[in-house]
Amino acid sequence: MSATSTRRTSRPALPARFGDGGSRRIGSHRVRLMRHQPRRTSVERLWRSTRSGGIKLVSRWRHSLQFRTVLLTMGMTLIAFAMVGAFLSHEISSALFSERLYQAEQESRRGFDEVQAIFDRAETNDQATGQQTIYNTLKVLEGDSGSTRRMFLLLQKPGEQGQRWVETARSDDSQITSATIPEALREAVRRDDGQYYQSIALPVGSSDVPAIAVGRIVRVPPGTNYELYLIYNLSEAQDTLSYIHGALWVGGAVLLLAVGAIAWFVTRAVVAPVSDAADVAEKLAAGQLEERINVEGEDELARLGASFNHMAGNLQEQITALAELSRMQQRFVSDVSHELRTPLTTVRMASQVLYDAREEFDPINKRSAELLYHQVERFQNLLADLLEMSRFDAGAAVLDIGDADLNQVVRSVQDATAILAENVGSTIEVQFDDPSCVLEMDAKRVERVLRNLLVNAIEHGEGRPIQVHVASTADAVAVTVRDHGIGMTPEDVAHVFDRFWRADPARARTTGGSGLGLSIATEDVNLHQGRLQAWGMAGHGSNFRMLLPRRRGEELVEEPLPLEPPDAPVPSVDTGTTAVILDPSNPNASIVIQGETGAAATAEAHPGPLPADLAAMAAGAVGSTGRSALTARAGDDDVVAAPDATPDDEPAGTTSTGRGGSR
Repeated sequence: MSATSTRRTSRPALPARFGDGGSRRIGSHRVRLMRHQPRRTSVERLWRSTRSGGIKLVSRWRHSLQFRTVLLTMGMTLIAFAMVGAFLSHEISSALFSERLYQAEQESRRGFDEVQAIFDRAETNDQATGQQTIYNTLKVLEGDSGSTRRMFLLLQKPGEQGQRWVETARSDDSQITSATIPEALREAVRRDDGQYYQSIALPVGSSDVPAIAVGRIVRVPPGTNYELYLIYNLSEAQDTLSYIHGALWVGGAVLLLAVGAIAWFVTRAVVAPVSDAADVAEKLAAGQLEERINVEGEDELARLGASFNHMAGNLQEQITALAELSRMQQRFVSDVSHELRTPLTTVRMASQVLYDAREEFDPINKRSAELLYHQVERFQNLLADLLEMSRFDAGAAVLDIGDADLNQVVRSVQDATAILAENVGSTIEVQFDDPSCVLEMDAKRVERVLRNLLVNAIEHGEGRPIQVHVASTADAVAVTVRDHGIGMTPEDVAHVFDRFWRADPARARTTGGSGLGLSIATEDVNLHQGRLQAWGMAGHGSNFRMLLPRRRGEELVEEPLPLEPPDAPVPSVDTGTTAVILDPSNPNASIVIQGETGAAATAEAHPGPLPADLAAMAAGAVGSTGRSALTARAGDDDVVAAPDATPDDEPAGTTSTGRGGSR
C-alpha cells in the first residue's frame, strides 16, 4: 500500500489597505511591506510652499501692528517713488530727444545748404566726373556731429525726368536702405522743397537703435532732383537714458529699504512699550497682581506706563482688600454657623420636649409649641446649608467618586419625596430610557441635587403631575424634572439660582426651605463638571435639566435630552426674545437673549438684578408666552447657573417666599 501526501500552499494576503506597511511571511522568508509615499511634483511643492508662506504672511499681518505699519509705509513709498520716477523718466527722455532733434535740424539745414551749393557750382560733362563729384560731396555729410553719429542716404525721386548719373548712394559701412526711411517721411519730402524729420528704428548689426531721419530734395548734376536723408544715430542718448533709469531704480530700491528700516525702528519704539503693557495686562488679568511696566524716560509712553502702574497698584490694593473682606465674610459665616450649632442643639432639644408634650397644653400653647418646633427645624436646615455653602466658598468641598447607577438614585429620591407629593396632590412619573445608567459620580451629592429639583417641582407644580426623564449616551447622562405649575418669567429664570432670591415674597411655601437649595445643587453639579439648566414659561410650568459626563474629566459635548420640553406650547405670536442664558458664577459673564429663529443679542452682565433696560427688553420680548431659559456650566465654558435652591428637607407647615432662590 502506498500513500500519497500533498502539502497545501497558500499565498499570504496583503493588508486590508495595500501599502499600509507591516510585514508578511512568505514561505521561510519575511517580507517587509513598505508604505507607499506618492512623490510630489515640483509644481505641488511650489504650491504648498507658496500657500504656507501666504498663510504665515496673512497671520503676521493680522497680529503684528509693527509689521502692518512697515508694509504700509513701504507700499506707499513705492507708489510715490514709481510716480516720481515715471515723471522724471518722461521729462529726462523728452529733454534728451528735444535736444538731439534741435541739433539734428540745425546741422541738417546747414549740411543740405552746403551740399546744394557745391552741386550748383559743380561743372560736370560726363557721367564718371559727375558720379565722383556726387560721392565726394556727400562724404562731407558723414562723420560725428557733436555726440551724435550722422549718416546719409541719397534716393531717386520717383517720376523725375532727366539724366541720372547715380541710382542711389549711402554712407559706407551702414545697413540703411530705402526701406529704412518711412513712407510717410518720403511722401512729405516729395511734396515740396521743405525739410522734414521722423523718428525711425535704425538697423545696426542684429538689433535696431533709435534714430532721427531728416530729409530734403536736392538737385544733383546734371540737374536731376533726388531725395537726400541724413540719419542721426541716438544710441548714445539711449544709453544715457538707460543709465539714468538704472540709477533711479537702484536709488529707489535703496531709498525704499531705508524707509522700511526707519519705519521699523520708529514703530518699534512705539509698539514695544504697548506690547509690554499688553503682556503686563494679561498677567494682571491672570492674577499676577504684582506685575508692573518698566518705565524709562519722560515722554508720553513713559507717562502711559507710569499711569498704568499706578492703576495696577490701586487695583491690587482694592482686589486684595475685597479678597480679604470676602475671606472675613466667609469665615464669619462659617464661625457663626459653627457657634450656633451648640445653642441650637439645646434649643432643639427643648423644643422637642415641648412638642412631645403639646397634647397636655391648652390650644394656644400647643400651637406655639408646634410653631417653635418647626421653625427650629427650619433653622437647623438653614444652618446646615450655610455650613455647606461656606465649604463651597472656601474650596473645601470634594467628591467621593465611584461608579453608581443613576436610575437607582432617581428611584430613591422618588420614594423619599412620594409622601410630600401626595400631600399636595401631585404624582411623580419616572421614565428610564435604559434599564441601568452607570457613571462616575458622588451618589450622595447627585441625590441631593435631584431631591432639591423634585421638592421645587412639587412646591410649584400646583398639584399637577411631575415628569422625571433619565436618558444617556456613550459620553453623557441627562435628567430632566418637568412640572406644569406656575412657570417662570425671564426675570425669574435669570435669578432662579441666586442665593436667597424669591420671585414672589407674598407666596406661601408648603415645604419650607432655606433659599440655598438650588445654589447647593449648582455647586454639586459644578464639582462633577456638568451643567444645570432651567427653562420656564409663565403659566406653563418649568423644566430643569442636569447634564453629567459619564467619566470624570471628560468634556460635555452631547445632550441626551433637550432643555425645552417637547410639550412646550408654541407661542401664537413671534415674540422675538425667548431665552435668557448667563453664567452667574462668573461676574463678567454675558446675558444672551435668544430669539425663536435662533438670533441672539448679547449684553454685558451686571451683578445683582437685571438692569432696567435689559429686564424690560426681556419682559417685553417674552410677551404673553413668558418663555425663558437659563444655562450655566461648570468649567471655563458656561458654568452652571448659580447659587440658590430648595432645601434638602423642610418640614411641612412652615411658610416662605415663592419661586426664586429656593426654586
